[in-house]
Amino acid sequence: MVIVVKVGDKVMGDAFSEGALTDFEALTHQSPTVLVHGGGNTVTGIAEKLGVHQRFVTSPEGFRSRYTDAETIQIYTMVMAGKVNKQIVMQLLSRKIPAVGLSGLDGSLIRAERKRKLIIKDERGRKRAIDGGYTGMITHTDGTLLRTLISSGYVPVIAPIALGSEGEPLNIDGDRTAAHVAAALQADVLLLITDVGGVSLQIGIARHLTVDEAKKSLPNLGPGMITKVYAALEALSKGVGKVVVASGKGVAPYTAAINGESGTLITP
Repeated sequence: MVIVVKVGDKVMGDAFSEGALTDFEALTHQSPTVLVHGGGNTVTGIAEKLGVHQRFVTSPEGFRSRYTDAETIQIYTMVMAGKVNKQIVMQLLSRKIPAVGLSGLDGSLIRAERKRKLIIKDERGRKRAIDGGYTGMITHTDGTLLRTLISSGYVPVIAPIALGSEGEPLNIDGDRTAAHVAAALQADVLLLITDVGGVSLQIGIARHLTVDEAKKSLPNLGPGMITKVYAALEALSKGVGKVVVASGKGVAPYTAAINGESGTLITP
């Protein structure tokens, strides 16, 4: 069984606590595992300290993203592939987990096309088009490289940066990155670890959603969760076995999610 785990920025403190790391270590002993991480808050903090104001935009469908101009992509690449990625690798290595830090740039692991335009909602709720900057749409993920690493016992740790068609780095969404990585490996499970208990609907946290039910839920979800559910649908459409959206809090968040003890299970 191959497992791909995405840990979001807001939950890293819990997801990489001592207890959670023990649980993650056990997970890597049981199954080949790949980790994709966020880190947007760290990027924002360092960018602001450098005097580079960060702008966020929202699409008409409700997806919120960082507007990545030429200066921001340099900071984003430096922080994500350098600071955040290597901190996680060091934490895993301290537990004797054979982590290998990567970004989508390494070995052309993840390729993307630069978005020429972004359609956003302005402050008045009106649609308008802006330059796409250095935001990418994923076109290819190299499953061969990842299979080589996991078959040798390594745990790839991937920062969400892609290689553009002109050799430029591109900002790509972490949840969508995890979905494409899971698809490239035909993973059995994609875990989207977040700071909430799962997909919240009017009845509370949904324990199980089919693809059709998940699609119907999209208009009612907030900016953070809509991206995760969309990524889940994308992964399932590309052959991933199942997706679980679950909290990174607790003593054993990873195994609890896989065993159906927490979170929202989304299946074909």
